[in-house]
Amino acid sequence: MRKIIILGLLAATVVPSVASAQSYGEARRSEQRLREDQRDLRAAQRYGDRRDVKEARRDVRDSRQEAREDWQDYRRSHRDVYRAGNWNAPFRYSRWNAGAQLRPAYYSSRYYIADPYRYRLPRPAANQRWVRHYNDVMLVNVRTGRVMTVHRGFFW
Repeated sequence: MRKIIILGLLAATVVPSVASAQSYGEARRSEQRLREDQRDLRAAQRYGDRRDVKEARRDVRDSRQEAREDWQDYRRSHRDVYRAGNWNAPFRYSRWNAGAQLRPAYYSSRYYIADPYRYRLPRPAANQRWVRHYNDVMLVNVRTGRVMTVHRGFFW
């Protein structure tokens, strides 16, 4: 009997948290409602009177708060995805400068930019490759590991 009561209490505490978890679609719908309310606010500012504008601003504020809460709930319920460092890269972000020497893990072939012309990058010289490091692009001498040029925020 004691085990049944404990299991019942455990289930009662777990079920509400699972039921309140937001899905990705619900968070997206909240964002869509926010955009609609912002559109209504702009229309009210153009054509409405003060009461319409005041009501539209309140709707936008409420929608913004609801969307923020939905995304927070979604991130809270999918904590494993949003946990920092939940990936298996051999490195973290570093601000590299020209002249720095990299380990081969930073400029291996999986990080090469195969078609630099697509991004309007100049043609690399012999033994040089364009390498992507997060949102940065670096021109690296693959023989020595030296960084020749850095373009920060290139993919931003």
